Amino acid sequence: MSWMNVFCGFGVGLLVGLTGVGGGSLMTPILVLIFGVAPATAVGTDLWFAGITKITGAALLQSQRRVDWEVVRRLWMGSLPVSVVTLVWMHYSGVGQAKPKLILLALGWALLVTSFAMIFKKRTHAFAQTLRKTAPERFKSVQPILTVFAGVILGFLVTLTSVSAGALGTAMLLYLYPFRMTPARLVGTDIMHAVPLTFVAGIGHMILGDVNFSLLGNLLIGSIPGILLGTLFGGKVPEAWLRAAIALVLAAVAAKLLIP
Repeated sequence: MSWMNVFCGFGVGLLVGLTGVGGGSLMTPILVLIFGVAPATAVGTDLWFAGITKITGAALLQSQRRVDWEVVRRLWMGSLPVSVVTLVWMHYSGVGQAKPKLILLALGWALLVTSFAMIFKKRTHAFAQTLRKTAPERFKSVQPILTVFAGVILGFLVTLTSVSAGALGTAMLLYLYPFRMTPARLVGTDIMHAVPLTFVAGIGHMILGDVNFSLLGNLLIGSIPGILLGTLFGGKVPEAWLRAAIALVLAAVAAKLLIP
């Protein structure tokens, strides 16, 4: 057993439970840059890590009635089919094994976008609230299709890089549902959407041979108690400083991946 892997799993699980952010956004770069795991294997392993970690928290969130199922279903309509299509493309294009630099490049840009989404979360939310007030009927009429489209974007990014289900997903939900998404419901809805998406993508990566199950076991030993602890305090602990710190770390990691 690697205690460093267990510790990393606990820390990431705790952040996921508290903020709904931090799974792939932190774990995949950690695996690639610190532990030297191949990019495709890091993505595949992290998808299983995220799926198993989040399903533990999702059960508790559902019991607390913190999941907006209508929004979750709309996201699934876009994300799950696109995840399958992305996996087929990865298989026939050889992206994972033959072109690992493409995954690193996509990972870097996904982390950069995620960082900006976290930094400008409040401004985006305020702008969406203004739109919702000034044109309520028009805003509501486009919510369903835009939510499905948001799922399409998340399905592609999560399957290719294992990043963005949390930070970018929550930013999109706040924009699309500025009054409906309370802090507690936002985390619950985002995590519930991510569970089947990460499993679909994870199964695909397993078929492609991109999962290290020994590493996965060590990460889960730490992450499961971490996300349970974080979920218990989710929506109660001020998270502004946590998000700011994560955003800065993600921006720095993105710079390292994108700048030779």
